[in-house]
Amino acid sequence: QVQLVESGGGLVQPGGSLRLSCAASGSMFNIYAMAWYRQAPGKQRELVARIGSSGITNYDDSVKDRFTISRDNAKNTVYLQMNSLKPEDTAVYYCNYIPFRGSWGQGTQVTVSS
Repeated sequence: QVQLVESGGGLVQPGGSLRLSCAASGSMFNIYAMAWYRQAPGKQRELVARIGSSGITNYDDSVKDRFTISRDNAKNTVYLQMNSLKPEDTAVYYCNYIPFRGSWGQGTQVTVSS
């Protein structure tokens, strides 16, 4: 059974940084691409960043040059380093495999506000 546990969110001022972590269960973590998504109030969930099994990364234009996705296959964990945070980054952040496995985790709330 696949489980995903996101952590690391919090309240931060504009311009600040946070590092999110996603601990993933499930076999063969290392052969799957992984992604971070976010859902702001009243909006649809959107893909923010993805990392392939080889480490190749892709980002939504809204976070490019500010966010960095990485993975540690030995720990079955994917990270999202978020710098220069903006109020519009406020959302609940989720991770999952690509293609999607299991169900969504509980997410981690990120609030960017002064």
